[in-house]
Amino acid sequence: MMALAAIMLIWGAGWTINLMLARRGGNGVGWMAPLVFGLTILLIWEVYVRLAGVSPIILPPPSAIAVTFSDSLPLLWADFAQTILKGAMTGYVLGAIAAFAIAVLADRSDFLMRGILPVGGFMAALPIVGTAPIFVKWLGSDWPSKAAVVGVMVFFPILVNTVAGLRDTTTMQRDLMRTYGAGYWPTLLKLRLPAALPFIFNGLKIATTLALIGAIVAEFFGSPTVGMGFRISTSVGQLALDLVWAEIVVAALAGSAFYGVMAWIEGRLTFWHPSQRT
Repeated sequence: MMALAAIMLIWGAGWTINLMLARRGGNGVGWMAPLVFGLTILLIWEVYVRLAGVSPIILPPPSAIAVTFSDSLPLLWADFAQTILKGAMTGYVLGAIAAFAIAVLADRSDFLMRGILPVGGFMAALPIVGTAPIFVKWLGSDWPSKAAVVGVMVFFPILVNTVAGLRDTTTMQRDLMRTYGAGYWPTLLKLRLPAALPFIFNGLKIATTLALIGAIVAEFFGSPTVGMGFRISTSVGQLALDLVWAEIVVAALAGSAFYGVMAWIEGRLTFWHPSQRT
């Protein structure tokens, strides 16, 4: 009962603060409201674990996770570099380049368009638990196999969005380019590619989360003694749940930052689009 009463009190306080922020208005509300909500959830988590006597093996409190996080920074950085910087980012870039190149080729060939989209859909439907061990056998247990898994995972959403974007221009716009004597490539660079940017960035933003998930999960099926997936799987076996949650925090921060960077670039390149107007 004490834990429940404390939770209700904390939730009510967070609710009240958010209502006060909403009534005040201003530029800071946009980021302060999510901050208050997040702090409320963390405080509820901490109080519940402490008052209810939950074992740290089952659910460690946020304070214990923060201590482990600060004490394990060199280890977490090594895992981050192995999984995110090498595996996820390399696979993301290669998959995006391949998807964009195939989309441009498919845009010029109806035969390729009819063939590549079903194949891409088939690749997207492949389970990672099946493809990851295969790539580990082919490319070894280090980061190249994880990059290959990520490349396959991000390929289809970027391809589909790019193809849809390249076909988003109207007949009148294309006819106007023809009256100027523009061929395929000038039309692509000056009309169709700029019009496709919102679609392309939709695919790129979706792929940011897929890249991190793919790289981490792929490490469960073979990796050197470093990496976020390796650390999570071994720490669970050792009942070191605080370190597992520390790795989860790193993954969440990396994913949020990655998505935020893509959204920032999108805003700078598609400032003219209605979706960017506030």
